[in-house]
Amino acid sequence: MGHGLLSGKKGIIFGALDSKSIAWKVAERCVEEGAQIVLTNAPVAMRLGEINELATKLNCQIVPADATSIEDLENLISKSMEILGGKLDFVLHSIGMSINVRKKKDYTDLNYEWMKTTFDVSAISFHKVMQTAMKMDAMNEWGSILALTYIAAQRTFPDYSEMAESKALLESFARSFGYHWAKKAKVRVNTISQSPTVTTAGSGVKGFGDFFGYADKMSPLGNASADACADYCVTMFSDMTRMVTMQNLFHDGGFSSMGMAPEILED
Repeated sequence: MGHGLLSGKKGIIFGALDSKSIAWKVAERCVEEGAQIVLTNAPVAMRLGEINELATKLNCQIVPADATSIEDLENLISKSMEILGGKLDFVLHSIGMSINVRKKKDYTDLNYEWMKTTFDVSAISFHKVMQTAMKMDAMNEWGSILALTYIAAQRTFPDYSEMAESKALLESFARSFGYHWAKKAKVRVNTISQSPTVTTAGSGVKGFGDFFGYADKMSPLGNASADACADYCVTMFSDMTRMVTMQNLFHDGGFSSMGMAPEILED
């Protein structure tokens, strides 16, 4: 049941692929809290996913866009403002992809052309979204822009490969662009560092199942679920967090503060 936290607000949700996606959960919660949204994903992802089902359920429209294409982003933002009847109050960037990970390339033997694609899709697209939105004056004052990240940006997780560097770059863009957005229109920019989450994308990382269990034991509150992440995103989109910007916010049940957990040693 909603509380009207986003009543009257308008936003774009990137990255809803299927019902396991965090972006899917965020879209549902935003609408439940009174927001109007536009869904978007890359054309190839739309063919593979179930986004049409979500749009029907939430009574919202889809505007396909390749987030690495400025032309596509300009079209997306322009059409979204037409559909929603005004400027945006929030944006969720929930995009990540690594061909090297998919192809199981060892970190010490990466294909660099694939790496460039990883950085473009997973991180540089965030800068492109913000730069395009700023040039189009598409955000309302006190708006909120979020991207989803992971603690591999700060710590070493060998099987996460060059996605770790992608997330580090993503977080840096939030800090750097966050300054300019705050000065221009009091828009806040943050990243949410989420627990390992059972999603279509996350489950593709080598050894994900074992690591999911390890992180769950290491975290005093256990792993944060996709539904809990959606709740957190809603609070960050709401007016209740107006003075939070340029932060990397850990949403991980306490994992990021742990050194050793007795539960691990008991096995």
